[in-house]
Amino acid sequence: MISRRNFIAVSAAVLAAPAVIGPLSGSAAAASSTLTLSLQNNTGSNTVYAFVTGIALNNGNALCLIQADGRTPYYPASPSADGTPLAVNCAIPLGASGSAPTQVTIPYLAGARIWFSIGEPLQFFVNPGPGLVEPSVTNPSDANIGIQWDFCELTFNGGVYANISFVDFACIPIALQLTGSAGTQTVQGLPAGGLDQICAQLDAQNAADGAGWNQLVVTSGGANLRALSPTNGIVYNPQLLSGYFDNYLAQVWSKYTTSTLSVDTQGSWGTVTGQVVNGLLTFPGSAASPSPPAPTSSAAPRARSRSTAPR
Repeated sequence: MISRRNFIAVSAAVLAAPAVIGPLSGSAAAASSTLTLSLQNNTGSNTVYAFVTGIALNNGNALCLIQADGRTPYYPASPSADGTPLAVNCAIPLGASGSAPTQVTIPYLAGARIWFSIGEPLQFFVNPGPGLVEPSVTNPSDANIGIQWDFCELTFNGGVYANISFVDFACIPIALQLTGSAGTQTVQGLPAGGLDQICAQLDAQNAADGAGWNQLVVTSGGANLRALSPTNGIVYNPQLLSGYFDNYLAQVWSKYTTSTLSVDTQGSWGTVTGQVVNGLLTFPGSAASPSPPAPTSSAAPRARSRSTAPR
């Protein structure tokens, strides 16, 4: 069973709040090409593993994992077949619950993830390329499907950009902390009992409208294992929540036939203003082309596994 306390405190000039931050002017991160992560286990379980994956910016954008010693980079070669196991051990054992943090050192990494699993290490595989086959919560045959696992994300390139994710599913509570020249920023992640609260509310919403929200709850041995996002739930059931928000979307589309919508592109186009004209959201004089039609709340299933290759 998962302890509902914060799983991990990640600190030492590293991780931050859900919003992207950085670069950190004058911080330890800016002064070095490596970064030390402090990973602390507070799960209640004494068997917890961490993995670090990403793209090595100082090594030709090669696929990179950190080995079990917590400091040696591993650059997988391109294998001859899909689903080839890693050639070295990259499962970093954390200390017992409540013990001192485990120190992990990483090089410059883009698109990095820090993964955690309880009870047993995750299994990663490599496809030709090389491309990393990551654990999946939507592939029933995935080697990690019954394991309690989760991740947070970061890029370290002289500054630090990080978030706790929770876009695809919720499982292990993860807390992140950044310590830099500007002070300390912390995001606590799920509160105590957060996953159970999410699952209870999904069950309650399903009881209220019968739309299938309970299908997003994944259990194991009678306990909540994870709560999937609707997009991932649709992988298992393509009809799940189909059309659920169509009435609301129609109201929004109708509103912008008589009102204007301003969008800050945060790019060279600046703030553009548009309106629904002949069923299309049109931004006159902007680069928004073609004009998008009214959306629907039906979604196509996502791929069941993700392969991350150097880019």
